[in-house]
Amino acid sequence: MRKVIVNTTPLIALSHVRQLDILRKMYGEILIPQAVYQELSEKQKSVCKKQVDNSLDWIHIEKIRNEMAKSMYKTQLHDGEVEVMILAKEKSADIVIIDDANAKKHAKYLGLPVTGTLGVLIKAKKLGYIDELKPIIQEMMDNHIYISEKLMEFCIQQAGEEM
Repeated sequence: MRKVIVNTTPLIALSHVRQLDILRKMYGEILIPQAVYQELSEKQKSVCKKQVDNSLDWIHIEKIRNEMAKSMYKTQLHDGEVEVMILAKEKSADIVIIDDANAKKHAKYLGLPVTGTLGVLIKAKKLGYIDELKPIIQEMMDNHIYISEKLMEFCIQQAGEEM
């Protein structure tokens, strides 16, 4: 089983477009650090929290072992992002799913294999788990998930779709 560590924003983005299950279909199980779950729990009635709570048979919440390692990270990262990287190192993750550009840069510096929500969806389209990427991206944008015009065009092209 692949070790996949997921940050907060991809969980939120996928849950808002009813695609959280894509992670289960593609990876079987995923891990989220305790700090990510706490971030999701800040809004008890959130769509994402409900979906994650209903998926705890394949979404596993893990506590990092090395709490001291948190002090080694720059303060511009959120606790969830920091714990994603620590847990990924502790578990020798196969992939880390993070959307924040700064966090991705840190993860790559640490030698972690990184993708984002849109990378997951492009792969899902290529594997046949979704029929079209463009309407999902549009729905994300309608749900206040920021995606630049340039990035949207690039992703749609990568998925083999027309603008």
